[in-house]
Order: sequence, then C-alpha cells, then structure tokens
Amino acid sequence: MCGIFGIVGCVGKLGKIMLDGITKLEYRGYDSVGMLGIKEEHHDLRKDVGNVDTVNKKVKFEEIEGWMGIVQTRWATNGGVEKRNAHPHFNKEKTIFAVHNGIIENFEEIKSNLTTLGYEFLSSTDTEIIPHYFDHKIKNGKTVKEAIIDFMDDIEGTFAILLVVKGDDHVYALKRDSPLALGIGDGMNLLGSDIYAFNTITNKSIFFEDNEFAVIGATYHQFFDSKGNEIEKPIKEISLDQEEKSKEEYPHYMLKEILEQPKVARRLIESFDTIQKDNFDEFIKLIKEKKKIAFLSCGTSYHASLMGVSVLKTLGISARSVVASEWETFIDVDEDTFVIAISQSGETMDVVKPLKNAKKKGATIGCLVNVPYSTIQRLSDVSINILAGPEIAVASTKAFTNMNIALFQIAKLLGYKIDIDLIPDKITKTLDLRNKCKDVAKELYKKNDIYVLGKHFSYPIAREIALKFKEVDYIHAEGMMAGELKHGTLALIEENVPVISLIYDNNAEMLSSTQEVRARGAKIYEIGNKGKVDFLVPECNMADFAVYSTLLGHLISYEVGVLKGTEIDQCRNLAKSVTVL
Repeated sequence: MCGIFGIVGCVGKLGKIMLDGITKLEYRGYDSVGMLGIKEEHHDLRKDVGNVDTVNKKVKFEEIEGWMGIVQTRWATNGGVEKRNAHPHFNKEKTIFAVHNGIIENFEEIKSNLTTLGYEFLSSTDTEIIPHYFDHKIKNGKTVKEAIIDFMDDIEGTFAILLVVKGDDHVYALKRDSPLALGIGDGMNLLGSDIYAFNTITNKSIFFEDNEFAVIGATYHQFFDSKGNEIEKPIKEISLDQEEKSKEEYPHYMLKEILEQPKVARRLIESFDTIQKDNFDEFIKLIKEKKKIAFLSCGTSYHASLMGVSVLKTLGISARSVVASEWETFIDVDEDTFVIAISQSGETMDVVKPLKNAKKKGATIGCLVNVPYSTIQRLSDVSINILAGPEIAVASTKAFTNMNIALFQIAKLLGYKIDIDLIPDKITKTLDLRNKCKDVAKELYKKNDIYVLGKHFSYPIAREIALKFKEVDYIHAEGMMAGELKHGTLALIEENVPVISLIYDNNAEMLSSTQEVRARGAKIYEIGNKGKVDFLVPECNMADFAVYSTLLGHLISYEVGVLKGTEIDQCRNLAKSVTVL
C-alpha cells in the first residue's frame, strides 16, 4: 500500500520533480519516505520516518541532483515504522537500490538463503531481499534482465518494483498485482504507482499488466513477459481532471472535499446525458440481461453498494453485495452474472483479486470508479466514472456521495422515481447546518462509544457514519439496523450514551427504536426530513435522504476530529488506496 515513483533521463531539477510526484502518491502511505538520486557514479540517498512534508523539512529532497532517481512513500506492512525500514533499500556496496509496493510472501525463505550466503540485513522488511537477491545473481554472472526472469519465477506475492544499478543508465520496473504505469516524457521517462504522479508532465502512458517487466531508458523502453519475451505495449493518451490538489484556504482536505460536493455532484449529473450516456445505457442493458447482479466492494464503497442493492430491490431487481474480502465465501459467479465493482481508487486489492477470478469464470464486469485508467477500470467491460475529482483525505466523503448519485441514475433509468437534478442544491442547503454539527461535536468528542441507527435505505448510511467516527475520530462506533437493537446491542445502552437516529418520513419502526434507547437514558440526535428533529434535511425521497444524512454524519465526525486533534486527513494506521491483501 505504498507509492513509488521514478525518473530516468531527468530534464530539470530531479529532487523537485520527484518530490512533486511522490507528494501526489502520499495517499498510499505516509509512515516514511525515502529518495535516491544518481548522478554519474555518485548517489544521494535521503530518508526518514514521517509523511512527505515532515521528512522533506528534515532532509531537503529538493536538493537532490541527478539524471536518474527513485522514491517511495511507505505504508508499513512487513517491518515497523522505523528509519531502517524506509525505502529505498540497497546492497552492502550500495550499488543496487530498490523501492517496492506490495508484499513478498516467501521473503523469509529467500532471506534465510541469502543469509547463509553471507548477506547481512539492516532492516526487518521484505523489500530488503530485493537488492541482495540481484546482487547475488549479478555477481554470479547474470545480467540484470536474466536476474529479473529468475526473480519473477522465484518470488511469491505482489510487487511493483523500481530497481536501479549504479553504472547502468536504466530503471528496471517489475509488476505483479500492484499497480504501475510508465509516463513517456520529452527526453525522459517516468514511472509511478498511478498516472496522477506524472500527469502534469506527460499525457502519454503505458500500463504494466501482471507478470511484466520493463527496461526503461531516457528515450526508449522495452517490455517483456516473465520469461523474457519482448512484448509490444500500446501508448495511451490520457486525459485527467487537472483539479488542484491543494487544501486552498481550508484547514483540512476532508473539509474541502465535504464542502465541494455541490460542484462535483453537478459535474457528475451533467455527464449523464453527455459523455457517459452510452456507459449508463450499457449498464442498464446488462442489468436487464443478466440473471444475477452482484456488487463487489469494501469499506465506504461497500456501503454505497448496499445502497445500490436497496434501490434495485424497490424495482423488483434482485442483487447482492458482500464485502470483497469474503466475496468467494458467499457468492458464486458465472457467465450469467453481472459483477459491479465499486472503488474510489480503482486499485483496492481486496476488490481486484476476486474481480480477476470472476472474469475467469465468465462474468461480465462493470465498475464505478473515481480514478480513470485504474486497474479495476481496465479489468471492466463497462465503467462509470463518478467524477468526484482528486480525493486526498483518507476518509472518503465526496466520492461516496457521487457513488450514490451514480447508482440513483442507474435506478432512474430502470424506472425509479427521483429528481436527481435537485440534489446539488439540496446538498448546499444541508451544508448550512454545519454550525449545528459543531455544537453536537462538542458533546460527542469525549465519548467512547457512539451508536447510529438506520432502516431501509438508511441502514447503509448508519454504517457509513459509524465508520467515519472510527476512521477520523478513533471512537468506537456501531452503525446498525434499528430492529436489531433488542437482539443484543440494547444491553450496551446506558445513561448519556450517544445515539444518532436516521428517521425518514417519521418511520414508525425507527421512532419506536429511538424511544427504546431514549427510555434507557441514551442521548439522542435525530436526523430526519419531517417533524421536530435535531437536523431537518431538505424535502427528499428515501434515496436522496441518504445523501443528506451522510453529509451531516461526515460533518459531525470532521468537527469531532478537530476538537480531538486527530490526524484528520491521514487517519492513523490507514491509507487511501489499499493495494495489499
């Protein structure tokens, strides 16, 4: 779940270009960061623990010069958050350097073999075996290309690797499961975990597929399969949203991304009858044709998929959704299945792996993603871009809203009655309740437990709001079906325990469940569209009530985080794109 970036044939200031590139990849991890620059026979390696800005202030990445370089921002998997575990890793003579995203599953075995041969390890990471492995192979007469072929055969696990060897003016790039792309520049080539890392430099890209490697020079590239056979790869001209990835005047990205939702919702809605019309039409055709509809997602996207199931059910269309990591436990797919993957990043490994298996079984694949040209989009037969724009905060907000709006449009085309055009203005009205959210946050930020109750379309929203209290505020929160209260959870309700109740149209069962917790002393916060509630959202139907109630839940969790002083944009132990299993 790390971000890697590399340049060969640098035109300009190496350190600055690599710093800009890795900053765009910081959403993938911020435990440590390290950068290597190579200039002729000299190398400059700087790394430390912390996010990109923190480490840069210590080591001054901008000062690194050279013609070639690699850099990594790390999310710790194998090995703790320590400077010795920061990438790049190197051999004893510091002539071979590597950065890596992924997990090498058999690294203990390989490390043991290399230790027997006299190699010494400075870190506790799996990545450090890479430069030692290549050191051993090269010293025994192999070329780098031949050593890569051996490596691809010997290594079990996932990886995107950038490898440089002093005295060799190439970057060697290897890929299995973890994402990697090549950017074709003017007199230089660039590599990154995603194309946003270099999209301001070039719009020409080649995407690595599994079990491929490449030899990258300043003005040329060669791609090979895992056996060393050269393969032709098409260069794609990419077109990406060029929105500025800065906080602007906002204290946090999360707040910026919450407040820009009227704009991004409108952008998506305007695409329904223009640039994405054919994609939506194809979705509708497949939903009508296929016998089984199955959603594949996780985290916040899973909550959106539950909304998709709910809204399709109102139309008599049967669909199922299971958390992606347990997909094969609960759902069988075949050629009569339309699998709909939902993912903000389009790179989530928990989704990618079962999606590949579903494709092998003959299923038709569709997706809703926020990052074009991502792995999930490229695996899909038809895709919808939710057009939320770059989302930097780990806790997803605007992407979740646009996922739901896209699902509402699918339902509308199938016959569901909803006026989607009104949603952006109603989001604006809901945002006017921010001061009330601040007041509630003052009552919640010292609490240890929060419960969120929902029913029908509000159940997925209860889960989503609870997730934000966990992610952003580090508070135990449980989002649940209100009807399940009396089957266990009611035992945990006591004096002044906060309960957020999502009440659409004064639903009698929701009102009853709310009374049950109130009778046991809970402090109630009601979000509804009618009556005397703490938060009255604009007039709506059951579907878009979910949008406005989610918005309030996200705002409250944000304000709680401000009061608690948490790492709002870079939630503890989490990363934006989960590219490991």
